[in-house]
Amino acid sequence: MTPTQAVPVRSRVSTGVAGLDNVVSGGLEPGRVYLVEGTPGTGKTTLSLQFLMAGRAAGERTLYVTLSESEAELRTVAASHGWTLDGVDIFELINEVGLAPDLEQTVLHPSELELGETARGVMDRVEAVQPTRVVFDSLSEMRMLAQSPLRYRRQVLALKHFFTQRGCTVLLLDDRTGTNTDLQLHSIAHGVVTLEQLALDYGAERRRLRVVKLRGSQFRGGYHDFSIEPGGLEVYPRLIAAEHHSEFDDQPVSTGSPGLDRLLGGGLVPGTNTLLIGPSGAGKTTTAARAMLAALERGDHAAHFLFDEGTRTLLTRTASLGIHLQTYLESGALQLRQIDPAELSPGQFAGLIRAAVEQDGAKLIVIDSLNAYLQSMPGERHLLLQMHEMLSYLNQCGVVTLMVLGQHGLIGEVRTELDLSYLADSIMLLRYFEVDGEVRKAVSVVKTRTAAHERSIREYWFDQGGVQVGEPLTGFRGLLGGSPVWTDGAAALLHSTGPSSVG
Repeated sequence: MTPTQAVPVRSRVSTGVAGLDNVVSGGLEPGRVYLVEGTPGTGKTTLSLQFLMAGRAAGERTLYVTLSESEAELRTVAASHGWTLDGVDIFELINEVGLAPDLEQTVLHPSELELGETARGVMDRVEAVQPTRVVFDSLSEMRMLAQSPLRYRRQVLALKHFFTQRGCTVLLLDDRTGTNTDLQLHSIAHGVVTLEQLALDYGAERRRLRVVKLRGSQFRGGYHDFSIEPGGLEVYPRLIAAEHHSEFDDQPVSTGSPGLDRLLGGGLVPGTNTLLIGPSGAGKTTTAARAMLAALERGDHAAHFLFDEGTRTLLTRTASLGIHLQTYLESGALQLRQIDPAELSPGQFAGLIRAAVEQDGAKLIVIDSLNAYLQSMPGERHLLLQMHEMLSYLNQCGVVTLMVLGQHGLIGEVRTELDLSYLADSIMLLRYFEVDGEVRKAVSVVKTRTAAHERSIREYWFDQGGVQVGEPLTGFRGLLGGSPVWTDGAAALLHSTGPSSVG
């Protein structure tokens, strides 16, 4: 090839799963043979049907060769997702005769017992249909017919040569039921996708996939969570924050409370995250809800992900404080998502975050709370690293992120089992303190990376006007410890009528 010759660019073919297309850089290279491996129940059949239906939608001829499932079973799987297989040619190499108990053989018909005859039947059907997409399900039956690794490898190579000569894009399915991992298939296939299903101690099983190899093409390495939903596989590509940088206005925006804005040095800065940390009932969620309402009133969209509290409880409680969210919820400007973390993988949650930002245009995200999110997934490794990547993604997109983190204890010493302070750009500390037999609340901003924040500690409370912040409590010592010592005249700094009991 001379330097002036251009390398021909071949258009990719969709797998039928948008998330998987993203993982393999836009789709599969046509005319190649790919191995899809995984134990029974991991979703190989569902993925294969989506692959063929994507071809049917593109006007291609498609063929499903099955040695393990009947045509009726395949149509049942399709119907469970609301699909029809009309237009998809199904070649069934299994019948009732082959299952007769008096026949000492496998599920195949006697005429197809020999490996060569089975392969010839497949080739004849391909010649008749002339498909551009083929699924071969599965190699396990062919492995049993071959009876020797050498014969098995030669037959798979023959099929690969036959398919590629005719320009077929092929998925070979393998349920990995052999006694040993067969790496011969990895060397033969142009690409390898492994599907896994993991059972946790509690909650639903987690599914993930990994592209082991993809010759001549870049792909996203590592594991990617996926789920099987009504409608097919949903793949959640591993989040890489550096790929999502966008330009945005980084001028501070209001929390809806002038007092909180002063404490933060001007307000919340787009492209940063703020951690609201304090004991239970100190007002973390209500403070986040007020900032969310301010964003909605500016015309921005927002999303609130609830792990601890029900959506109805939140709406009722905030409305009693003058924070009315129902109208924005009905208009679609606000998303309230109640999350059951026992049924959700980290990849799925990251997918919900991305959908809120990229599809719904959310400019403010509330995660409430990190305790439930992190502690409910003890079996997930590197969860904090995934959280770091997700927050970096939100910062790159110019989103204001508010994270709620509860602490153990109420008055006096409080503890935090999860140290997430290094992830936060700003930290707002909420505390109880006691004065003359009455429980009060104090707020202070102890960290910001974007502004010269106020270092004072102020009393705050909630009323029909939302979040109210008092004067700096300059006459006190030990406020953050819950038992302050105060000087003459310091009591005048306290809110005179006492804060609302709701918050």
